[in-house]
This record gives sequence, structure tokens and C-alpha cells, in this order.
Amino acid sequence: MIDFAHPALLFILGALPIPFLSGTIRKVYLLLIPALALLAVVMMQPGSYGAAQFLGQEILIAKVDKLSIVFATVFTIMALIGTVYALHLPRPGQHVAAFVYVGGALGVVFAGDYLTLYMFWETMAFASAYLVFAQGGRQAISAGFRYLMVHVTGGVVLLGGIILHGLSTGSLLFGPIGAMGAGTYLILAGFLLNAAVPPLNAWLTDAYPEATVTGAVFMSAFTTKTAVYVLARAFPGTELLVWLGTVMALYGVVYAVLENDCRRLLAYHIVSQVGYMVAGIGIGTEMAVNGATSHAFAHILYKSLLFMGAGAVIYVTGRRKLTELGGLYKTMPVTVALYMVGAFAISAFPFFSGFVTKSMVIAAAGADHRALVVLALTMASSGTFLHTGLKLPYYMFFGTDRKLEAREPPRNMLVAMAMAAVLCIAIGVFPQPLYALLPYPVDFEPYTGVHITESLGVLMFTALGFVLFLRALDPENTISLDTDWFYRKGARAFMWLAERPLARYEQAVSNVSETAALPLLHGAARAGLRIDLAGVDAVVNGVARSILRGGGALRRLQTGVVTHYVLAMIVGVIAATAVFAVAWR
Repeated sequence: MIDFAHPALLFILGALPIPFLSGTIRKVYLLLIPALALLAVVMMQPGSYGAAQFLGQEILIAKVDKLSIVFATVFTIMALIGTVYALHLPRPGQHVAAFVYVGGALGVVFAGDYLTLYMFWETMAFASAYLVFAQGGRQAISAGFRYLMVHVTGGVVLLGGIILHGLSTGSLLFGPIGAMGAGTYLILAGFLLNAAVPPLNAWLTDAYPEATVTGAVFMSAFTTKTAVYVLARAFPGTELLVWLGTVMALYGVVYAVLENDCRRLLAYHIVSQVGYMVAGIGIGTEMAVNGATSHAFAHILYKSLLFMGAGAVIYVTGRRKLTELGGLYKTMPVTVALYMVGAFAISAFPFFSGFVTKSMVIAAAGADHRALVVLALTMASSGTFLHTGLKLPYYMFFGTDRKLEAREPPRNMLVAMAMAAVLCIAIGVFPQPLYALLPYPVDFEPYTGVHITESLGVLMFTALGFVLFLRALDPENTISLDTDWFYRKGARAFMWLAERPLARYEQAVSNVSETAALPLLHGAARAGLRIDLAGVDAVVNGVARSILRGGGALRRLQTGVVTHYVLAMIVGVIAATAVFAVAWR
């Protein structure tokens, strides 16, 4: 019996034959790969696999425990649902990119060392970028380049942190990080970028609305939740995360008020919901980590359902702005019903998945005597229902009838939505199977009279407010900029700096060199001056020997070189980001 078959390899290697298959054979094959991966996850046994030595460092391709298994389980389930949703696509490119993307996420989940993690981390970035580029058009390509350059910058920061962490600890094994140092902070920054923690969040709300209909479904599920996993693995109990997560929960809700694009609105609620998970990890108690993990599990399912519902509308009508939609409940009743299951789940209605997971994070904050965090997360929950459960479906499916020609989407899209909807309800009604997967024993009962009454009270008063202030919530046909303003506008400032002062400075240096320095050197050469290369070689060898005599000196030299190298790489990537942002506007 095989104890471990790496599901990441099933997806990455399984993506290779897809372009050579067609018709029914391709569809069967596409469904077979995630089904086999799910079976592999269900059958795997805890332990360490693939230990080896690389450049004098121990690497561990896979480390399996309860935390990695629960994330791998929902990732493979989501891969199956997403594949069903995309079965109608005639071209293989998006299928290949999606499989490589899922494989990268699973590789991160099982990575036992930082080098393995980094390899799969970057695989995710490039594979997911294709799902934005595949949409075509100037907006999508511009967003794709911005998305890619931000993640490349984050990757450089993460790599620098990994190197510095390895130099300071002597190990690259991935696990809880104790003392905070320069390398640790860089690693944390790389993780926080993928988690879309403000102000590092604008890549998400910029790129997800521009992705393909099916690509956005995959993207909503994997990148941020993979970041939640690595934060839970490396930084549980980090106080900073409590407040970053709390700010995230409110930040996403506030920005969603301004949105007219249905997928951009949903993208901001990804930021908000991931905030609950980040805050739970920061609290660090067993209940809080269980809550963050279970909420990530539920969020992947209901958020993908919401993106599938919005994607079905875009697929059928070609419209995505709320000011251009309305009246679709008549022609898309099944889509409306399935979307509302996701809306009730994200809003934490009783008997839906969000109720039994989100409440665990809030209860953990209460048990840890964090009244301000409890209040903020409860307010964010109310805002989530206001926008995702009321405003968006009202203006997208009901509201003013725009007389759009619409119909239900292809059957495979409805089947995928139904699969996610069934799981959202099943988890809400029977939470124990999910609780059994969590990394710690669960001592939490969501269905108490007090909890149900409090939750329904908040939700009903939110609904009352929506009815009373409906006109004030009318969407406006405007575009809102987030922190991406800095690299959109900053790119222009950088190009001005490069084209004006820096270019003039370079020209002045070149003129001085040509008119003064070079003639002087030529004259010296003609006068017979020679450089004693043997003497230079002896000096270099002497310096090298003196360095090698002291291990501490060598380590300081390595650390300094690496630090300056990392800083130089970061500056270079920022410069490249600016150039691409301007070039593709």
C-alpha cells in the first residue's frame, strides 16, 4: 500500500497531455485527475516524505499532518468543482494553467522546506497570471502584467527572507518561526502579500475581475488560502496578525460599498473574509487556529460558488456592472437560487457553512478577551450580508429590468454550482465531519440558542437597514482606486525620473568620461605604465585567505552580500513593474 502519492505531481504532470486530447476523452481525463488527487489525499498517512540533501541543506518534499491534509482536501475538492465548471471550454490553455496552478498550491501545502515551498509558490504566480492574460483585451493584459510583477516582487522578498533565515538558523525546514529577525520579516511580508493584507491587497481586486470567467473561480480559491496555510504553519500566535486581520475584515467591506463591478465587489469580500482567518491565526489558540482553518475550508467553497454565479451572468449577458444588470431572475432562476446559497453561507446564516466556521473565530476572540476584535468582526459580518447577500443579488438579478437577453448557463456550470451549494449546506447542517479534519480537537458548539439569536438579530437588522436605505446604496458607474494608485501613478513618476534627471546625469557622466578620463588613460598607457597583474593576484589571494580563517567573518560577509543583493533585486523588480505598468496602460 502506498502511504503517499504527491497530488501536486498528479496535477502538474497531468497537465502535459491535455493539449493532445479532445472531445469526450479530454473531459473524462480532466475529471479523472482531480478525482485521483482527492483519493490520494484521503488515503495518505501522516509523516515525512522525500527527504534529501541539496547544497548542503536538508530538504523535505512533503510533510503530511492534519493541517496540511485539511487544506489539501478542500483544494482537491475545489479543483474537481472548478474543472466541472470549465468543461465547456474548447481550448486547452486554461485547463493546463488551472492544473499547474492547483498543483502549485498543493505543493506549497505539503512543502517541508522553504526551497520546495518557494518553487511551488512561484509556480502558482505564473500559472494564475495566465488565467488573467487568457481573457484578452487591453484591460486584462494590463492587469495581468501588474498582477505578475507584484507577485514577482513578493517572490523576491520571500526568497531574500528564506536565504537570510537559512543563514541565521542553519536550516531551511519549514515550520513555526520563533525569534523574529530580518529574514523572518521578509518571509512574513511575502506571505502577507499573497494573503492580500492591506496595503498589499490591490493586486487581487485589480486582477480577479479581469480574469476569464472560469479562471476567476480558480483564483478565488487558491492564492489567498495558500497564504493562510503558510501563516498558520509558520506564524501562529503572532500579535501583529490579529490587528492586520481585523483591519482586513473591515477594509474589504468598506471598499465593497464603492463597487459597481460584481466580481470586484466579490474580490473585496475575499479580502474581508481572509481577514477573519489572519486574525484567528494571530490569536493563536487552538480554537482560533481551528476557526481560521475551518473558515478557509468553507470560504473556498462558498466564494467559488459566488464567483461561479457572477461568472454565469457574465458568460450569458456579457455584462458585469451592476448598473447594467437587473431582471435576470426571470430567465436565470436556477443560477439565482444557487448564488443565494453562497450568499447565505458567506453571511453566516444558520444551517449554512459560514455559520459554523466564522463564528468559531469570533468565539475564540471572545475567549481571549478581545472585545474590540469581536466587535469589529461582527460589524464586518453585517457588512458582508449587506453587500454580498443583499445589494449584489438585488441589483444583478432583481432591481430594474434591463430587458437583457439571457438564459441559464451551460449545464456543466450549473452542475458545478450545485456541487458547491450542496457542500455549503451540508457543512452548515452537519459540521462534525469538517471539525474532525481540523488540526486540534474541537470543543465548540455553534448551534446554541444564544448564538442563533444573536446571529439572526444582526442579519435581520442589516436587512431592515438595506430596505430603509436602498436608494442610498444604488451603485454608481464609477471606478475606485485602491493602493494600486501608488504603482499606477508611481510608475509615471518613476519614468519621469528615469527619462529626465537620471538620463541627464548619465549623459553628463558619459561626457566627462569621453572628454577627460579616457584620454588620460590612453596617455598613461602610451607612457608605458603597466598594471602588475601578479601583484594584484597575490593581494586578492591574501584577502581571501584572511576571510576564510574566520568563519564568523565569512558569515558576516555572506549575510551582507545577500542583504545587498536582495535589496538590489527588489529595486530592480520595482523598476520593471513601473516600466510594464506604463507600457501596458
